[in-house]
Amino acid sequence: MRYFIIAGEASGDLHASNLMRELRNADPEAEFCFLGGDLMQAQGGKMIRHYRQMAFMGIVAVLKNARTVLGNLRDCKQAILDFEPDVLILVDYPSFNLRVARFVKENLPIPVFYYISPKLWAWKEYRIRDVKRYVDKMFTILPFETEFYNSYNYQVDYVGNPSVDSVASYQGISQSDAGFCASHGFPQKPIIALLPGSRKQEISKCLGRMIEAAGKFTDYQTVISGAPGIDPGFYKPFLQAGNLHIVFGQTYELLRHSKAAIVNSGTATLETALIGTPEVVVYHVALGRFGYWLKDMVIKVKYISLVNLILGKEAVKELVAHLFTVGNLVEELDLILNNGTYRNKMQEDYSRLRQILGEPGAAKRAAEGMVGELKK
Repeated sequence: MRYFIIAGEASGDLHASNLMRELRNADPEAEFCFLGGDLMQAQGGKMIRHYRQMAFMGIVAVLKNARTVLGNLRDCKQAILDFEPDVLILVDYPSFNLRVARFVKENLPIPVFYYISPKLWAWKEYRIRDVKRYVDKMFTILPFETEFYNSYNYQVDYVGNPSVDSVASYQGISQSDAGFCASHGFPQKPIIALLPGSRKQEISKCLGRMIEAAGKFTDYQTVISGAPGIDPGFYKPFLQAGNLHIVFGQTYELLRHSKAAIVNSGTATLETALIGTPEVVVYHVALGRFGYWLKDMVIKVKYISLVNLILGKEAVKELVAHLFTVGNLVEELDLILNNGTYRNKMQEDYSRLRQILGEPGAAKRAAEGMVGELKK
């Protein structure tokens, strides 16, 4: 069968590539055409657009790049018509993907599947109308999403979480912390990891404060996880502080060898917890305290990090909007690094998180479900 897949950012590229691998296992004749990234390309098929040309975050960025966004949408629609797929598979990225879903349902007699739901439970609940109208089957990755969709009389299949798969399948180099530092030419000092996000806008807003806070702990060195798809030169202005390093393509390995991590809210918060690194979660909100108030008016959930959402409590500290300050970061890092009871409690919560999410196999279960639906 012929599969057209759309993933618009780095995390989507990762999860879509795993899905493609499992689709080929379930359907050896599978052919792929997609918008995505290097990991998807490695699975084979025709790439129409790289996510680097699609990852615009926020209304201002979208408006500034409106011509590019509209061009991406136009070229995507034409590519679907040219490829004549048996199914459209969407991976997160809702603003773009739901528009494509509507186009397909109005023009082609093929099903639309969604893998990794838009975060409708957090905000923009009105999009549930489009999901019910244009998406034939939703494959969810968070336990609480099933309850959310059921409340709207929309049945979904929970397949497990792909971050569990990614962490479980990670084959890192077996080495000590000292060996990791030596292999990169780093000093022999414990590490504080910084994960500032995958888009230039969020990195620019977060990384400076992360660096300043981590730098207060002089017995530690700071290592940044560089995002895939971001030119290394983009980080150069941030690397002037000293005692500061950057690695690319080794986020999991970095986290394994770090004593603490400062993580910009997103999938990385969950991956950090699954690996077991104590973390503090940050998120920049424009307009500070006023933006925080607006957030509470718009966002329908109590927490922003997946760790806390899944556990239903603040297991990891969230510093959002006006709370995202160097002083607050230093205070939280001090607890993580120097308070054994505090670290142990976080590790206990991480264990509970793994139990809730269950065993690996999300991509496999999703692929088998999709192929099964198509063969009906």
